[in-house]
Amino acid sequence: MSQKKTNRTVVTIGLLSALFIGALDSTVVTTATTSIAKELQGLSLISWIFSIYTLTTCVTTPIFGKLADLFGRKSIFTIGLLLFLVGSVLCGAAHSMTELIWFRAIQGMGAGALTPVTFTIIGDLYTGEQRGKVQGILASVWSVAGLLGPFVGGYFVDEISWRWIFYMNVPVSIVSFILVFGFLHERFAKVPKSIDYYGALTFTVCISSLLLAFLTGGKTYAWDSSTILILFAIAAAFLIVFLAIEAKAREPMLPLSLFRDRRLSVPYGLGFFGFCVVAGVTIYIPLWVQNVLGYSATTSGLMLMPMSIAWPLASNLSGRFMFRFGAKIFMSAGAALVAGGALWLFTLNMNSSYWQVIGIVIVVGFGMGCINAPAIVTIQNAAAGNMRGVATSTNALMSALGQTIAVAVFGMLFNRVVKEDTPLQMADGMHLIFIAILVIALVNLFVAYLLPAARKSAESRG
Repeated sequence: MSQKKTNRTVVTIGLLSALFIGALDSTVVTTATTSIAKELQGLSLISWIFSIYTLTTCVTTPIFGKLADLFGRKSIFTIGLLLFLVGSVLCGAAHSMTELIWFRAIQGMGAGALTPVTFTIIGDLYTGEQRGKVQGILASVWSVAGLLGPFVGGYFVDEISWRWIFYMNVPVSIVSFILVFGFLHERFAKVPKSIDYYGALTFTVCISSLLLAFLTGGKTYAWDSSTILILFAIAAAFLIVFLAIEAKAREPMLPLSLFRDRRLSVPYGLGFFGFCVVAGVTIYIPLWVQNVLGYSATTSGLMLMPMSIAWPLASNLSGRFMFRFGAKIFMSAGAALVAGGALWLFTLNMNSSYWQVIGIVIVVGFGMGCINAPAIVTIQNAAAGNMRGVATSTNALMSALGQTIAVAVFGMLFNRVVKEDTPLQMADGMHLIFIAILVIALVNLFVAYLLPAARKSAESRG
């Protein structure tokens, strides 16, 4: 094996390590929330452990993606890993819920760099068919983390301390840093850079206001309260200003040209609508199994495991064969499977079997896996090298926005129907959500067919 291939393999292992701890973090923290709330005496603030992480990750993801294009992947990856590491250590040492929330914000900022920059570096290191295969492996990391997270989190909480779910990130981060910083050799032209400060500022205010409205609406504040309405108004106003700035900026933070190219905008749309469906399935399938079908909490919690297996399987298959058959075929087939799973979900009733539900999550998971890897590769093939970072990070942003907005909208629909905790009302409330999921899945299917069919030779050059 040549030295170049050896370095590439070592860097890939380092990137997989960083991606894994970022993916594992969300699942292990979920397992430890009860213990955290008891020790830090902050049950009323527990939701902010997740909300602030989501908020800072979404805000920083496209910013770090653009900075990676301007200043190189290696330096921005290092900054993101350092922020994630410092945030993890501080979270583990937190003495109050307020401290933990602030430290989770720092951790989320780091995560905003790790995921998109990792995918971007892989896009730089590999080309053609190799890129599809490796992106499929990277997509599998999230599913593996989803499977291991509850067990790892449960072990630390029961046997050691919840604080170690954060401290365990330290050795993995150090190994990742050594492998990536020591073996990634990139050539980056040192030319004057123009940073879009005003674009970054207005984007931050816009997204922060929008996500705060969705994360607190229907919970902390009523949807028609003045606070939520003001947040939406601020988001709308700063969005207009942001678009005006980006249209004139020399180096826009989020180039609007990304959304004019269907090879980019269609995968973004698939990410947004696809993760809307995923959010609904992952939240309301366990609720259906436990509250309507009458199974235990443990059984309902295991319901999503088949999805975590089907997703990476499909990602690897689609990443491996997309250059032989074309990316559009896989993304369209994936969208069709997701729509089929949503239709099957719509047919559930109080007499449905446990195995029907398992079939649904397998179909949806396999469909999303068929979309995921080809979408990332299509984006990276379509984007110019000096825009690959922001193009990749925009995809991550759209997926995160879809998930966050869907959770809020589905929760609003559910609460409008369910006034009492009875199986019949729970079924009615969730059935309304299943209708919404089906509509979104059909929109997603339509979006998939808007993707232009690229020549296989062009795809493989990447």
